[in-house]
Amino acid sequence: MMSGTEPGADIPSERQGATRSELSGRAGDVVQARDVSGGIHFHDKNDNASPREKVILRQLPGDVRDFVNRTEELGRLDAILAEDTKSSRFSTVCAIVGTAGVGKTSFAVHWAHRMLGHFPDGQLYINLRGYDPDPLVTPDQALERFLAALGVPSAAIPAELESRAGLYRSCLAGRRILVILDNAFSAAQVRPLLPGTPGCLVLVTSRDRLSGLVARDGARRLSLRMLEEPEAISLVRSLVRDHRPAEVSEEVAELSQLCARLPLALRIAAERAARRPLTPLRELIDELRDESALWDALSVGDDEESDAVRGVFAWSYRALSESAGQLFRLLGLHPGPEFSSQVAAELAEIPLNRARRLLDDLVGAHLLEQQSSDRYQFHDLLRAYAVDQVRHEEDPGAQEKALQRVLLWYLRQADSALSRIAPGAARVPLATMAGGTTRTSVFAGYTEAIQWYGRERANLVAAVRSAMEARFHDIAWQLPATLYRIYAKLNHFDDWRTTSEVAFAAVRETDDRAGLALILESLAKMHTQSHRLDEGIALHQEALAVRREIGDHLGEVSSLNGTGLALLRAHRLTEARSFFEETYALAVQLGSRGWEAVATNCLAYVHMELGELEEADSLHRRALELHRELGDREAEGDALRCASLIRRSAGDAEGALAAIESALVIAQEVDNHAFEGFWLIDLGRVQIVLGRPEEAIDSLHRAAVLHRRIGDRSREALSWDATGEAYRELGRRQEAIDFHRRAAAVFRELGDRWLLAGSLTNLAVALKEDGRADEADTYLREAENALVFDDPAARRLRERVRSLMSGPRLSSQE
Repeated sequence: MMSGTEPGADIPSERQGATRSELSGRAGDVVQARDVSGGIHFHDKNDNASPREKVILRQLPGDVRDFVNRTEELGRLDAILAEDTKSSRFSTVCAIVGTAGVGKTSFAVHWAHRMLGHFPDGQLYINLRGYDPDPLVTPDQALERFLAALGVPSAAIPAELESRAGLYRSCLAGRRILVILDNAFSAAQVRPLLPGTPGCLVLVTSRDRLSGLVARDGARRLSLRMLEEPEAISLVRSLVRDHRPAEVSEEVAELSQLCARLPLALRIAAERAARRPLTPLRELIDELRDESALWDALSVGDDEESDAVRGVFAWSYRALSESAGQLFRLLGLHPGPEFSSQVAAELAEIPLNRARRLLDDLVGAHLLEQQSSDRYQFHDLLRAYAVDQVRHEEDPGAQEKALQRVLLWYLRQADSALSRIAPGAARVPLATMAGGTTRTSVFAGYTEAIQWYGRERANLVAAVRSAMEARFHDIAWQLPATLYRIYAKLNHFDDWRTTSEVAFAAVRETDDRAGLALILESLAKMHTQSHRLDEGIALHQEALAVRREIGDHLGEVSSLNGTGLALLRAHRLTEARSFFEETYALAVQLGSRGWEAVATNCLAYVHMELGELEEADSLHRRALELHRELGDREAEGDALRCASLIRRSAGDAEGALAAIESALVIAQEVDNHAFEGFWLIDLGRVQIVLGRPEEAIDSLHRAAVLHRRIGDRSREALSWDATGEAYRELGRRQEAIDFHRRAAAVFRELGDRWLLAGSLTNLAVALKEDGRADEADTYLREAENALVFDDPAARRLRERVRSLMSGPRLSSQE
């Protein structure tokens, strides 16, 4: 019987894991039965399978105002859906292609709103930004966002692209979902995002013809061309009818021709005309013709449609007020895909209310798109135009200061969010701007801070990259250093890895050795939490060396303890004990009671694993006393959990039950789901020992749900393995086998040889009881090979494995 003994906390007063306010639902909710869990389900007391938990997705952008025309193309798309729904064995894929500004996104979104009833499980939408000035969205990144939307916790999302794509296809199987992949650059960017079974429809928009997608993947292609002249006239009239009801058709036709009959340009021009109702349309046409001629003279390309669009942009841009024009071009410096009014205010260094008024002007002129009440973005053509304008019209020094202001704003906002999301986390000294101040919002509480972080995730990653490119090295490492406690709490490994790699390069460009140690620690924890323990241990050791070099003794304590925890998780017990002893000695020398308490409890865990129960009991009692003296309730709960393990190992099941129940009371009191889920596993194991397997299944069910939502695959698998033991006690052998088998698969994938050996042994016992001795022996041989450890617990397990291999078949009574 395996225990999974690593302690839950490693830093005094720092909260670990997610809280109830992060996670919807109660612990008794059903477990999702998708491929993420291998199809395993728990049974209730009446042996009825839990229903599948579905996530209804609502990611479709709002419909387009005053959408007109495209009747023929809409009908063709209707026909494609009807035809493929009847006959296809695969998901329908339709590529909507056409030149820039032709209205591909508007067309796809409008059609999608008409067809919502055909897709009862909802919609997935992503802008792949294939033609933005900034890096496009990779298939890895797109899959991470889609899987998160589908309810897969961050830690359960595989690192490899192929595995992510497989999990994504499994999540979509049997569901009717509309997937819109907007602004794709190539077939290669799209292919991993295609579902694998019928029922879903994928709309891909692109300037490219996506011939590979058509040839290899069976996509249907629908080409959007420039509007026909009557359609263009109809669109302009619908947009200006409240201001210019009686315009001459010939003049409207001439205006549409100057706009190359492209919807984006037509909307901008029509808005300009609507805003100047007393100016004759002929005069506006002449202005636009002059602007287009100037643009033609400056252009060196032969793309007449693009030149026409840019001419309309210039015509509308030059009509802006000086302040609105400056804000428009400064927004071209923003590093991410969308932004808030606060960001606009920082870039232009203006009051927030004024920024909002200017943003309204830009949205009204169709030079910006408003996504929600305070979220804005550019069309990719307009973003490129804004970048051109800021490069030509703003002094390089002014550009640099504007970018620095907005990057510092993200840094300070992230620090403010951290204070609410992880209140006990150590704070990083923040860079400042010479001669300037950066406004910072104070978040009212956890919920407001986590919502801000969720909205700004993509921008925060982009800000780190932008800071590095602009050689703001302090910001480029301080922002990831601030975010890492949030990443660690939420298991956002992709963002954590990307920003930490940039931070590592950035901090090496500075003389900040303390900063280097902090980034090394962040990388170490990222590897440890994602079960790459050897890398985590090595990086902790690098951080330790730097901290010793600079005399950062408290940092040294943190590195020693972090190394010990990674070693303990890897079941390298004697090495872990050595590091915890060093942690303890240094903490006492420094007078740090918090670290002394943490190290004492960690040592109790190690001695318990080594079978030295008297020493473990003495240490845990001392740790419990210190934590209570310091008022650290979470750490007190962890010490009580350690007490439960010690008492269970000593054969005192009732004492173990009392201790773990007290620990769980604290976990619920402090609102820590990570602790509650982990300690529920211990409760379930004690209940099995006490002969109460039905109660154990309920406890372990709750534990699995919590770990699934937190994203801790290892501890979710521990819940499954213990559940297998409970079913074995009930004589339900096949269910025991299923749970042990799936737990072993996860431990095998994670490379956790210690927990793998235990789950394989449990699996073999269940198989032998079921009369499948040959199959059991296969798993026992694998368990023996996994036992590369040399400690009392490993020796006991090795002896058990060998006795099972040589012994007789078991009965359920043995």
